[in-house]
Amino acid sequence: MNRHGSLVVVDDNKNILTSLHYLLDSYFEQIVTLSSPVALPTTIQQKRPDVILLDMNFSSGLNTGNEGLYWLREIKRLRPQTQVVLFTAYADINLAVTGLKEGATDFVVKPWDNAKLVQTLLDALEKARQEKPKQKKTTAINQQEGEMFWGTSEVISQLKLMVERISATDASILITGENGTGKDMLAHEIHRLSNRHEGPFVSVDMGAITETLFESELFGHVKGSFTDAHADRIGRFEAANGGTLFLDEIANLPLHMQPKLLTAIQKRSFVKVGSNMPQSTDIRLICATNRDLALMVQQGSFREDLLYRINTIHLHLPALRERKEDIVPLAERFLKQYNLQYGRQLESISQEAVKKLQTHPWYGNIRELQHTIEKAVIMADGDVLKPEHIELNALMQPSTGDNNKQEMPTQTLEATECEAIRRAMQQFDGNVSQVANALGITRQTLYSKLKRYGI
Repeated sequence: MNRHGSLVVVDDNKNILTSLHYLLDSYFEQIVTLSSPVALPTTIQQKRPDVILLDMNFSSGLNTGNEGLYWLREIKRLRPQTQVVLFTAYADINLAVTGLKEGATDFVVKPWDNAKLVQTLLDALEKARQEKPKQKKTTAINQQEGEMFWGTSEVISQLKLMVERISATDASILITGENGTGKDMLAHEIHRLSNRHEGPFVSVDMGAITETLFESELFGHVKGSFTDAHADRIGRFEAANGGTLFLDEIANLPLHMQPKLLTAIQKRSFVKVGSNMPQSTDIRLICATNRDLALMVQQGSFREDLLYRINTIHLHLPALRERKEDIVPLAERFLKQYNLQYGRQLESISQEAVKKLQTHPWYGNIRELQHTIEKAVIMADGDVLKPEHIELNALMQPSTGDNNKQEMPTQTLEATECEAIRRAMQQFDGNVSQVANALGITRQTLYSKLKRYGI
């Protein structure tokens, strides 16, 4: 049988990896097996796989599938043309639908049927090969679109000069700014401009890591170190060796867990769970938050010595309302991006639509603008984006007092939910854990809703 294409299989069960390699070797020209998803960014960069068979659960004791969905999004962000087939032992149709909406090609349930699994992966490979000619052109544009948009405003021009100066160094950087200002994109841009650009860029959402798995996620563990630790696992500090480690939502790390992170940063070494041997790592550290860490230090919820370690260079991303001259160029950039993604041919934005964009406060910042333009491109007809195509969220504004409540129209459930989340974010000063607890939802669910509503 002729073998074609490349496949990456990600599963924390080594027996499954061995079985699948044996089963699929006759069908794929190259097969890479990974027992941990943290190596995916580097593997994707080096191997450029056609298909990835991705397990949905890697953290011991978790079976929600959220970790798999997180890595699905990362794969599609890093290499959109790679086809992802989700692999899970939990036959949850809602999870399957969520995965498909997030960009997965198909869904396979364990225990699997060999013939069905092979056919599903071959179908995904065929889809990848059919899309390759078109994707080559698309990828070049996506790479261009994925680069940092600086704009021409004075405040952002000053920031750009500083970034260009400090990117070549290994100084630790703290990025601050409101939600939606592009802190993660700025971190990627610093990595791209650095001497480490050929190394891995490993991103960690500190607000999404459970306390019980904190050390395993960051530092890794050895086989047998705790229940269900069936294999060695590398942590994010090890995966980022030679590159950049980006700790997003750093303010959400509980106080009692901060000393272990501080020690690893100070010594540039760590000890895996279940091991006694320190292991060094060569990383460039970038952290980000939307909160006032200096105030948190005064309140006793963030360690002062940790703040000093992560804050060698402080970069602040201004809110979009503070750089209004960049609103329209950003909107035009997103217009081109979604024209390509959805096969539309909108050539311009009308003057009336431009005025509508410029007068909106954009409390959701660039993320809100991006979602607004995406929806407008989908809904628009003709070749010009007009005001009626632009649906602005009136709830993305500060409260104006009780006197206006009687004048508000009846809200949809989505609008009510958005408003509740926004008020909770303000009440708890952006602390995702506290907001999730107050609303009675998980942090992963909250992150999805924040993205959905552009908060």
